[in-house]
Amino acid sequence: MEKDRIWAALMFFTRLPLWRIKTVDAGHFKYVVNYWPLAGWLTGGIMALVCWGAAFLWPPLVAVWMAVAARWLLTGGLHEDGLADCADGLGGGGTRERILAIMKDSHIGTYGVLALIVYAGLLTASLASLPMKVLPLVVLCGDVWSKACSSFIILQLPYARNAEQAKARVVYERWSGRAVMSHVLRCLLITAPAVVLLGCFAGADWLWILLVPPVVEILAAAFLRHRLGGYTGDCCGAMFLVCELGFYLATAMMVPLVD
Repeated sequence: MEKDRIWAALMFFTRLPLWRIKTVDAGHFKYVVNYWPLAGWLTGGIMALVCWGAAFLWPPLVAVWMAVAARWLLTGGLHEDGLADCADGLGGGGTRERILAIMKDSHIGTYGVLALIVYAGLLTASLASLPMKVLPLVVLCGDVWSKACSSFIILQLPYARNAEQAKARVVYERWSGRAVMSHVLRCLLITAPAVVLLGCFAGADWLWILLVPPVVEILAAAFLRHRLGGYTGDCCGAMFLVCELGFYLATAMMVPLVD
């Protein structure tokens, strides 16, 4: 069962044709958030490898853009679509019902375009400012850790729609009791290697940035509770990108402090 849920998470969060080698029951997709940080090892790992390899041939900014583009191709822009939809809904909708209606609309609006431009600009600028010796590790750790932190949104908030109204026709299973502790332990086990690698090769001084994504997640969840009364799949994608961006902006602050 656990293996099927891992397969479901990799199928859901990437565009790899894994369905050709494995058939997974639709019920397992309710649990994909449980293994979201595990998918981060794949997406963050590919991004880190592309960034590291491209840096041998191109300037850091070009290498970073290539790494970002590689993740977009791997995920199909899944999280970026969520960010754009959230920006359109929260920016243009006055009521909860109007926000949800705008977020479900497949067309992108002004707020969505602006959000993607600002996000992509800050993301690439902050990563390109990092020394190459730590950049791949920061990218890997940032992806895995931010997904682990973002996954707790389904514990803090109720789902704002029902399964029939959901764009992906999936409502994530909400944890309770023992399941919460199991997820905490799962996240710690999945993220620990990335954190250890960052601490060993970049230095323990960099580890304080691990505090940024959970703080961002808590604040963003409070904002969603106030405006929306819950979360949607788009909110999950947007939450990850905002948490990850906070992580990278914090690392960019570290550069002059550790030089």
